[in-house]
Amino acid sequence: MRNLNFYGALALSTLSGCLWFLAVTPFDFSALAWIAAIPMFVAIERAGSFRRALFLGWWAGLVETAGGFYWLIDVMRRFADFPWVGAALVFLLFCATRAIIFLLFTAAVCAIRKRVQVPMALLGPIVMVSCELVVPQLFPCGQWISQAWNPLVIQVSELTGPFGVTALLMMINGAAYDLTVNARAGRYPAIASGALLAAALIFGGVRMHQIDEVAAHSPRLKVGLIQPNFAYTIDGEFSRDEALRQLTALQEQSRRLERAGAEALVWSEGSFPVAVPRDFSADFSPDSLAMIRRGFAIPTIVGAEMYDAAREDAFNSAILLDKNGKVAGRYDKVRLLAFGEYVPGIDAFPWLRKLLPAGAGRFTAGSGPGVISLHGPDDNVWQVGPVICYEDILPAFLRRVGQLHPNLLVNLTSDSWFGADTEPWEHLALAVFASVELRVSMVRAVNSGVSALIDPNGRVLQKTYADDPYRHPRAADGVVVTTALMPGAHTVFVAVGNLFAYLCLAGTLVILMAAWRRRRRIHSA
Repeated sequence: MRNLNFYGALALSTLSGCLWFLAVTPFDFSALAWIAAIPMFVAIERAGSFRRALFLGWWAGLVETAGGFYWLIDVMRRFADFPWVGAALVFLLFCATRAIIFLLFTAAVCAIRKRVQVPMALLGPIVMVSCELVVPQLFPCGQWISQAWNPLVIQVSELTGPFGVTALLMMINGAAYDLTVNARAGRYPAIASGALLAAALIFGGVRMHQIDEVAAHSPRLKVGLIQPNFAYTIDGEFSRDEALRQLTALQEQSRRLERAGAEALVWSEGSFPVAVPRDFSADFSPDSLAMIRRGFAIPTIVGAEMYDAAREDAFNSAILLDKNGKVAGRYDKVRLLAFGEYVPGIDAFPWLRKLLPAGAGRFTAGSGPGVISLHGPDDNVWQVGPVICYEDILPAFLRRVGQLHPNLLVNLTSDSWFGADTEPWEHLALAVFASVELRVSMVRAVNSGVSALIDPNGRVLQKTYADDPYRHPRAADGVVVTTALMPGAHTVFVAVGNLFAYLCLAGTLVILMAAWRRRRRIHSA
């Protein structure tokens, strides 16, 4: 193949990056993800040198990441007091680091195809899945997010986790590229790829019908999701009057949703405005201003900070108060957000704390995932799997939750730091995969939206809106959703986890070794 000049190849890599992020919410041109990799494939294979190919692949990843995570600049400026230049530099560092996924992908693909003629329809999916698996991410995300609103496509997540969706996308991209390069040689990979995609879609249709049948004959629970739309301070400190105002708003919405038929309530992450002691065992008395269930009587899951004064520990917790006001269960967030809820290496390098806003990095991780028993109507007991904040998008963690066999996932989140335009919708898009992986519904109570009901097929059946309470404050709100009691997460994914991704990694290593041995034979001949 004739080499491209640098600027032509750079334009193609840039095009791939743009197609990828345009496929993702809030742009939602999801069909673009099925062709997004093709310009990058052309660029890296006609780059002229291995070093240039690496740069072009990395650049495509940088553009894709920048288009998806641009909101980070505003977050750093608003809440960490970064100057515009400083925020931009940190953002570029973040994008450059995440683009290592594409750098490794390019390195592996170019090293293999230079020595072994492996169809891109095979190589593209197994290598991209391997790279998404091995590269750590602060905000875990992959090509799969682009198909979040296409339920038929994402049903393979029950078997493979979300990596299976990435594999489907890259397989079709690779098959189209193979046909472009050599129509005769590429026809068989294209036929095989089309058959595999058809099989995945047929599987998806059959499983969605089966799951809908189970849900239709299952007990129901009406859940009130409170969306308080509060503007929190980073250090969690505010006046007594503000605390009372927030608590009153939560209670007013709780009473309203109870009147609307709710049989249980969920308050969002950290919404209770007072830190609660670790030995908290029942609601505060009616003569206390801190009483939680004032004027309503149904079970309530409350997002609150808990503290252990003896150990000086703080926890980001979900607390279930039963219909009698007793604490019937508690869950402490396990997967804390780095640099927000905890600071990696802070014990070894205490000077790092001086660089962070007051109150950042103060939480202690919980001991592990758990389920809490919620007694619903008709004597049905729901095993609820609480997940706080971005725990609802972590496949490995969700598998551990699934092994406890919950009937319902309950997500308590605060996305108010990130604005209303992009991140809350991206978070919702990533969350839909959890319901498919475990085949249970998820209810999400999000401080400033998007609160939602996701059914066991990954369909968003009800959703609210995203609000920016710092710039466009709105009154507290809420919605009643109805969910089915599903069997407790008996899926292939719960049984084997990310086995599919590890098989892709093993396949990539085997092909790399075969290519290396071929190179040695050529050199020794």
